Amino acid sequence: MSDMEKARWQSDLTLIVDAAKEAGAVAFGFFNQSPEVWWKNEDRSPVSAADFAANKTLETILRKARPDYGWLSEETDDDADRLSRETLFIIDPIDGTRAFLGGQKVWCVSVAVVHRGRPVAGVLYAPALEELYEAVEGGVALKNGVPFTVSAAGPEEMSRLAIGEDLLKTFPTEFRDRVTREKYIPSLAYRIAMVADGRLEGTFVKGNSHDWDLAAADLILVCAGGGLVDIEGRPIVYNRAEVTHKVLCAAPTPRLGEFLAAFAGRRDS
Repeated sequence: MSDMEKARWQSDLTLIVDAAKEAGAVAFGFFNQSPEVWWKNEDRSPVSAADFAANKTLETILRKARPDYGWLSEETDDDADRLSRETLFIIDPIDGTRAFLGGQKVWCVSVAVVHRGRPVAGVLYAPALEELYEAVEGGVALKNGVPFTVSAAGPEEMSRLAIGEDLLKTFPTEFRDRVTREKYIPSLAYRIAMVADGRLEGTFVKGNSHDWDLAAADLILVCAGGGLVDIEGRPIVYNRAEVTHKVLCAAPTPRLGEFLAAFAGRRDS
């Protein structure tokens, strides 16, 4: 990466951190205030006035600042123009809307800059928790300004995993015996951040996650010493025509092979 690119992505990080904070403040203004709610995806997913307000704030700030960047957001109609852009913003104005509407604090604003299919700047802002995660390509991961890394626990130790009970039951017995299952975490982006900051050793992500759930958290995890990969061990490519993904695994880089092998060894595979 050239010095010019480093400066560019650092400038983008400063921009998206500020934008995420503003959008987070807007969303927080609706928190525990019973905002209006609509349903999408065949009435399976809620979206609230807070989601739309935070999205508008992000779009106003970011598109004005970088008019040449593409745009992909959960709460904006998709525009195929993004596929022609080398660089774009990938946004989830509130990741964890159900938690938000239920008065739980585990929700966050997720903003990433993606260049040629991979995130180069990313921020997760959780206003109710007063937590700000940020990272830029080639840099360290920061939480409220303090560097952090993934867990250093080895395969001989107990592993804290965010994984569905039904899925874990299918894993080999010797693997299950070394797993402590974490209770459900309503924000996928925040769950990956918990792997990044060492509170979890890993998580498996069910199929049908989206670019906007993942992009910022992906970079934060990478900069903390981990990886988010598919079951073949390949990093995610963002800004494709299809924005959904199959089963994924997030873990410290030294543990990815172990977790993927356990997944491959399931009884139903």
